Amino acid sequence: MDANAQGLAGLPQAELLERLGTSPRGLTSEEARQRLGRFGPNEPAATARREAAVVQVLRRFANPLVSILLLASLASAALGNLTNAAVVVVIVALSVAVESAHTRRSHRAAERLRAQVAPTATTLRDGVFREIQRRELVPGDILRLTAGDLVPADARLLTAKDLHVHQAALTGEPLPAEKHPDPGPSAAKSPVEMTQAVFLGSSVVSGTATAVVFATGAETAFGGIARSLAARPPQTEFERGMAQFGAFILRLVLFLVLLVLAFTAALRRDPLESLLFAVALAVGLTPEFLPMITTVTLAQGAVRLARERVIVTSLSAIQNFGSIDVLCSDKTGTLTTGEMELEAHVDPLGAPAERPFLLAYLNSYFESGVDNPVDAAVLRRSTVSPLDAAVLRHEHPDINGFRKLDELPFDFERRRVSVVAEREGERLLVTKGAPESVFAISTSYEVGGEVRPLDDGARARCAAACHALGRQGYRMLAVAYRGVPASPAYRREDEVDLTLAGLLAFADPPLPDAAEIVGALREEGVDVKILTGDSELVAAHVCRQVGLDPGEIVLGGAIDPLDDAALSHLAERTRVFARVSPAQKNRILRALKARGHVVGYIGDGINDAPSLHTADVGISVAGAVDVARDAAEIVLLDHRLAVLRSGILEGRKAFGNVMKYLLMGTSSNFGNMFSMAGASVLLPFLPMLPAQILLNNFLYDLAQLTIPTDHVDASFIRKPRRWNIAVIRRFMMVIGPISSVYDFLTFYALIHVFHAPASLFRTGWFVESLATQTLVIFVIRTMGSSFKSAPSRALAATTLGVVAAAIALPYSPFAGLLGFVPLPPGFFVFLTGATLTYLAIVEAVKRALMRRIFA
Repeated sequence: MDANAQGLAGLPQAELLERLGTSPRGLTSEEARQRLGRFGPNEPAATARREAAVVQVLRRFANPLVSILLLASLASAALGNLTNAAVVVVIVALSVAVESAHTRRSHRAAERLRAQVAPTATTLRDGVFREIQRRELVPGDILRLTAGDLVPADARLLTAKDLHVHQAALTGEPLPAEKHPDPGPSAAKSPVEMTQAVFLGSSVVSGTATAVVFATGAETAFGGIARSLAARPPQTEFERGMAQFGAFILRLVLFLVLLVLAFTAALRRDPLESLLFAVALAVGLTPEFLPMITTVTLAQGAVRLARERVIVTSLSAIQNFGSIDVLCSDKTGTLTTGEMELEAHVDPLGAPAERPFLLAYLNSYFESGVDNPVDAAVLRRSTVSPLDAAVLRHEHPDINGFRKLDELPFDFERRRVSVVAEREGERLLVTKGAPESVFAISTSYEVGGEVRPLDDGARARCAAACHALGRQGYRMLAVAYRGVPASPAYRREDEVDLTLAGLLAFADPPLPDAAEIVGALREEGVDVKILTGDSELVAAHVCRQVGLDPGEIVLGGAIDPLDDAALSHLAERTRVFARVSPAQKNRILRALKARGHVVGYIGDGINDAPSLHTADVGISVAGAVDVARDAAEIVLLDHRLAVLRSGILEGRKAFGNVMKYLLMGTSSNFGNMFSMAGASVLLPFLPMLPAQILLNNFLYDLAQLTIPTDHVDASFIRKPRRWNIAVIRRFMMVIGPISSVYDFLTFYALIHVFHAPASLFRTGWFVESLATQTLVIFVIRTMGSSFKSAPSRALAATTLGVVAAAIALPYSPFAGLLGFVPLPPGFFVFLTGATLTYLAIVEAVKRALMRRIFA
């Protein structure tokens, strides 16, 4: 936040509204449009995204290997070898262009998908509160904030009621801060400490407010932080694996390059040619298209998931999605419909009664905090009978004439909400919440119109009535009330000495496909655990409905005394945790991750946001509150668990296709490059010119561009897969030498059978190496028999097309420029036999190896 914006936040309300050219009635659509053009979109990281698009190509040229190649080609041109220099530059440029085009296309597809779940804000436009995309907010807009909202911009409070804001992203302070329109008695030490202002990057924990926006985008307090956060997000499991693989390849490349340079120096070869050869060798061994293949694979997976109504906000989350082996659910709205049905309203002793419902309706009708399914159920109950329909139309005498005076919003510490309403001079405080919370502040109870003391015996009988309904799987709420004197405002301290009016029982039926999908997930290696704030009775009932054995249920109170080691053992063997707080959920997730699990968490409430952040993969639903949806990497647009399973399987398919490229590149490429290094020492000439190596590698990579379209074996996606460098190394060390054997067999045939001079040798080996290392994808792409698993049409077309291009090049107009000469007919007989036997041997070895690695 700049000094000007900070100064605005400190102004009195009337002066601030005047400075911003607005009023409590907000802006018109035309005023907002003009301001959007002036101030730009409300996106703190927008500049960084635009910059990334502009410099994307330049960053690829900044790749160390590409830079060395370009410098070496410049040196070659300076020494008069213009042809070789030009060929190197053209091949490098083509490679960069292809990678950039595919990557940008994939990122654009991902952006379009993210736009489907773009965050919104409630703002006053043309005199009416409406939902708009958050990026369209401008200074002068009037916001409405309620519990669960993300604060969409820096804003000065105009009104507020019991507003508590979580702003740890800005201050590091874990506890919510109370905010109110009047400035504090002393000046704040920093802008975010201003009690009269709220800031982008914070979220509303409880209460309601209206506020005027005074800063958007990069001008917000969070603007500078957001760019650095966008540039350095925490590494995911997938990204950690990629980094480990990169380090492994780098060590291998350095070893081979230094070895080749040492031998060529000892043999007194031309230094520049030797350098170009060594660098080209390094490029040939490096799977430089891996980032692009990965991005395209994940982007196509995201597009396929979008057809299933699953939106991915982070591409790397797709692979992590597939790696999940523990899925934790908050239950409500995830395994269940989340659409509460009010099944019963009873007095404190369990007898049917209307008064508890009428009081609950009064509370729900006037509550202005976060939307929640319980209130929706209370209101919907009013439409299924004439009496309740009359209540809804304000015609019933018990409701008609009531006017809301105040509200004590819900929070997760109190676990209750209260409203104060007045009718004919009588003021009534009505409280609705978790039974244990409401029981604790009640001192009497009402049965049949008679108010009685809530002594220990009565308290036990009321608890037993609640417990009896809870055993049937109902979610229970208690309702209490008391008369209150006139007061300008009411506080939480007024929630005392209440009269318990009764209980409400809610049913939250499981999703129709819940039992089937939970069973399928368990068969596919995903252990489902329930982490809920509900009672153990409700949790056990839901588990049995979806086919899960709840086992021994652990309550939240048992977690706090445990250290991390003890909790990790408990979390491993426990399926259901009940009555857990958000902090306890977080500890459970961290404990599971510490045991090596890839943990997914699915939730949709305010209290789920920390867990969605902590999990390896946060999953939410379209109807979730802002903080939950914003914290999630996966958003389910349809309330069907089947799409969740589809997403997990899609993640495994994406990982399978990335692994195909890795296993193929690090086996056949390694074999060919090792052969090339050996041949450069044994032969009196370079076995392949640097430009030929680069062209070979470029064509090879072109053939693999369609790997993302390929099918993945059902056996591969049957269980979670994770990065394992040891597996890649073993595959390379077994398959690579087979490739080298056939390379040296080709050397022998070219020298002793075809008596090839240098140009013919290079041409023959170029064709053979490209054919074997490209066609081997048909073998490596499947864990089983290659004859029983057909590749995608696109993969078959590009692979065969590249082999055909390699065979045609020696007869093309570019042959002389590239140093190729026509091959004798007999060579193609040898090539056919060598390629077929090579593929047959790799098939046999692969099947044995795959059984050991991926079984």
